[in-house]
Amino acid sequence: MRYSINSNTSQISLAQGYDINASYKDLTAVCDAVRYLKTDRALQVLDDIIELKMPILFHKYNKYMGARHELGGRKGAYPIKAAKETKTVLMNAIANSKNKGLSEDALYIVHASANKTHIERRRPSKGSLSWGRGKYGMSAGTHSDMEYAKIEIGLAEGSEPTLTRNMKYFIKTRNPVKEIKSKAPQKQKEKAKEAAKQEAKAKK
Repeated sequence: MRYSINSNTSQISLAQGYDINASYKDLTAVCDAVRYLKTDRALQVLDDIIELKMPILFHKYNKYMGARHELGGRKGAYPIKAAKETKTVLMNAIANSKNKGLSEDALYIVHASANKTHIERRRPSKGSLSWGRGKYGMSAGTHSDMEYAKIEIGLAEGSEPTLTRNMKYFIKTRNPVKEIKSKAPQKQKEKAKEAAKQEAKAKK
């Protein structure tokens, strides 16, 4: 199947899963949660969802969904099945990155999307309680649809020149570099204070 990404994919490792029996709405929320994250951090997010440690934010498709205090009172949930399917596709994309000579330690998720592929209409089997309860003694219209979806994930190095301007911006935004403050100035101040105390004692 073709991919929906419009960027140059020469240095992007792609993987997809299709005909997945999972809610495309949950898959969309999971893709939003891991998009533009570094691969190791994205795997940690997916593991936290699967182990019910941390819910993810649902920007849409959140009607009748409860608020989560972990998300600051915003609506979220634990889409375990969607997280497992997304993790499988992500691991495939990481494996495919070796064929393009990409460094696994510098990979970011630059493309993540989920879409509905098709719907299979299902009705209750003959003889079930749902039959014979419809209008004028006819069979009821009760049915349960089975939805299938697909996931696409693309990985690339953050310094890749083929990435778009928006990709580079969101990679920096979602993966802030922690500045390590040097302790040398603090030590120098402490030494100066100690020297001043010793001078004061010597004068006495």
